[in-house]
Amino acid sequence: MSYEALIALLDYHYWARDRLLDAVARIPPLEFHRDLGNSFGSIRGTLVHLVSAEWIWCSRWEGQGPSAHLAPEDFGTVQDIRTRWDEEERRIRDFVHGLGPDGIGREMEYAALGGVPARSVFWEMLQHVVNHASYHRGQVTTMLRQLGAEPPPSQDLITFYRARG
Repeated sequence: MSYEALIALLDYHYWARDRLLDAVARIPPLEFHRDLGNSFGSIRGTLVHLVSAEWIWCSRWEGQGPSAHLAPEDFGTVQDIRTRWDEEERRIRDFVHGLGPDGIGREMEYAALGGVPARSVFWEMLQHVVNHASYHRGQVTTMLRQLGAEPPPSQDLITFYRARG
């Protein structure tokens, strides 16, 4: 994967995230916290899982090995999640920038959450982060519909490319 394509994928990822968070911000707090029986229960739980996954991956790339996800209880509002996710976005963008075009193909060693050693190519891991988020953004969109709330505008990759021109 080229560096430019990886940056475009990262741009797409945060563009789609912002569309989703804007839609979630319009629902009442009770609906944000309501357990809808999804993978992570509520919309809050799913969004915290997403920001937590980015924190874990970036921490691994920086040589740390978190052993647990962030706690949903630490995020009472959509704004709390947005603030933390913006911080993680800056960390990830800084890390990718630091790697540069020649560094995105390097293999990195890390420990999975269970402590099992793993090794992956950086651009494949970042592509995984984006794909993982796409899956869970779809879950949140479905939960918004279950609540009768307005879903976000299209989060499709082609929509992003068209909007970007």
